[in-house]
Amino acid sequence: MKTILIVDDEPRTREGVRKTLEAWSSGKHRIEMAASGVEALQWLQREIAHLVITDIRMPEIGGLELIERLQDVKNPPVIIVISGYSEFDYARKALQHGVVDYLLKPLDKRKLVAAVESALAKGERQQQIERMERLVDPKLLEAAQQEKIYSVQVQEALEYVDGSLHEPVSLKEVAEALHLNSSYFSVLFKDQTGITFSEYLTRRRVQRAKELLAGTSLSVAEISERVGYQTAKYFVKVFRDHESVSPSQYRQGVTDTNEHI
Repeated sequence: MKTILIVDDEPRTREGVRKTLEAWSSGKHRIEMAASGVEALQWLQREIAHLVITDIRMPEIGGLELIERLQDVKNPPVIIVISGYSEFDYARKALQHGVVDYLLKPLDKRKLVAAVESALAKGERQQQIERMERLVDPKLLEAAQQEKIYSVQVQEALEYVDGSLHEPVSLKEVAEALHLNSSYFSVLFKDQTGITFSEYLTRRRVQRAKELLAGTSLSVAEISERVGYQTAKYFVKVFRDHESVSPSQYRQGVTDTNEHI
């Protein structure tokens, strides 16, 4: 259930938006309200909002200041601005801070609902992108994007590694499988991929471990075996060296992010 926070110092507008969205959502979304920017920030210290709909002109903390502060919130919400003022400067400043829509009072109910649906969809896409960024190793992604220009030997080496992540693999073993001299293969691999074979293998093992941590309930010990490590202790050390967190902490972080979608 996604949470929508309505922030407006005018009770009539605040209640009107709430009633419209509650009728639209039919209980599928949690609708909350705050009568000021100050109250909204206090609420956001305790709760998480997926979407914030805020007036631009409010006492103490106005909408623009609230929007700026929301950028520092963990899992920042998507934002829709509403206002009785049609000055372009307000809209321009709001859009510069990532606001997804700008609606003028008096609000058209159909436009409000359409804006909310669009904003929630954008929020989901952002969460999915952030989750994928946490899963994907940028160096492996770069290597994959360049794979078409690799020599046949390097392409076969990458395929060999991907098919053998669950067991011990060495540079010598791969070179022999490709009928190449180990030293020559080592230089060839680094020249074309930009990283050593050993670094690629480790990154690929960690990448697979991240996928298993995020997508399965396998224990850390079971995952360490599936990605070719003899002991869970050594696997945890390698994982922490690459991700700066333990496998368990990484799994918890990914789980928390999913819960907030």
